[in-house]
Amino acid sequence: MSKVSRFINSTWEGLKISLGALGINKTRSILTTLCIIIGIVMVTLMNAISNGMDAEFDKSMAMMGQNVVYVEKQPWGGGPNYKWWEYRNRPEMRLSYIEEIEDASRFASYVSAAAARGTSIRFEDKSAEEVFLAGVTDDYFNTAGLSIERGRIFTSQEVRSGSKVAVLGATLAEKLFEEQNPLGKTIRVGGQKFRVIGILEKQGKFLGLADMDRRATVPITAYGQIFGLRSGIQIAVKFPNEEAFEEGQYEIEGIMRRVRQLDAKEDNNFEINKPQAFEAQLSSFKAGLYAVGGGLTALSLLIGGIGVMNIMFVSVRERTKEIGIRKAVGAKSWEILYQFLIEAVVMCLMGGLMGLLIAYPLSLLINQIFIATIDVSVVIAAFILCSIVGLVFGFIPAYKAAKSDPIDSLRYE
Repeated sequence: MSKVSRFINSTWEGLKISLGALGINKTRSILTTLCIIIGIVMVTLMNAISNGMDAEFDKSMAMMGQNVVYVEKQPWGGGPNYKWWEYRNRPEMRLSYIEEIEDASRFASYVSAAAARGTSIRFEDKSAEEVFLAGVTDDYFNTAGLSIERGRIFTSQEVRSGSKVAVLGATLAEKLFEEQNPLGKTIRVGGQKFRVIGILEKQGKFLGLADMDRRATVPITAYGQIFGLRSGIQIAVKFPNEEAFEEGQYEIEGIMRRVRQLDAKEDNNFEINKPQAFEAQLSSFKAGLYAVGGGLTALSLLIGGIGVMNIMFVSVRERTKEIGIRKAVGAKSWEILYQFLIEAVVMCLMGGLMGLLIAYPLSLLINQIFIATIDVSVVIAAFILCSIVGLVFGFIPAYKAAKSDPIDSLRYE
């Protein structure tokens, strides 16, 4: 028999013996690989969550508009180092800044303003609670990248005159009007009547949380008549391309410093916020997720590997006489080593397979919150990882079996 044939035969025999041993000791095998199962579940779910976060982040950034900066009273974020006492004393944004920026900017395509709050909206006997109500200027739909599904957006004349018109998100329209055509219908916002003139295309959830289709947009002047505009105004500036965005953000900063009459020694009393700030926060969160999850996964695989090694020592001891017989009839040491390595690897692979079978439905559950997808590469990596654990922790017991003396093995009771 050639070496190749003997190797293939040894592999096949090793697989049959391994599967037979696992079948006889099912409970012991499952308990032994429990930590490996947990480790594979964790590494698979981490990947699914990471993929979901990336997909949600990309979708959410598109909702905020491409090549847009936001001029606001204070920076986005928070935490222990957030200087809220400093930011709260800054002057508020004003609608007049729109005209100042439009007149002075060489790069801006659109400039808009928005103020928002949560409120309830009524239509006849139906009511929608916790609606995101935004009072906006007409260019808001361009800076935010919003598209109309039915009807139209409001005009600059309607903004100037404070017309009571509204554009609704798709989910809000479905809740209030069900099968009716919402266009031309009258809703009540803050006790005031508004006429529905448009319905936005569906957007989905922002970062997997806030439903952006449960919104209503009205002219900012009409919004101000009900809720006031003394605070909370956000100004958005959209640029035509990435090159203009890179230069334009500094131009906007200069314009705002001039408008606010700040001298060279004074710090900005406003903030230029960019969606890219979320990317740094996402990267930081993912780094923490991988650090904690990776550490727990490594610990689980280590404990699982030690469990496999211990059970393989037991298996070698239980089959000492079998090893002696095989050696007596001509089995090579490498064949014995190879057989027990296969058994260790198969045990770990079975644990990995069970881990993946558990992780898949869990990823579907996570998918109800935000997109969570398991890459084929992670499945392959999981099996490779399990094989490595089996080889590393199965080697010492397998080596002990391979080096055992056949005469002593035959005498073993």
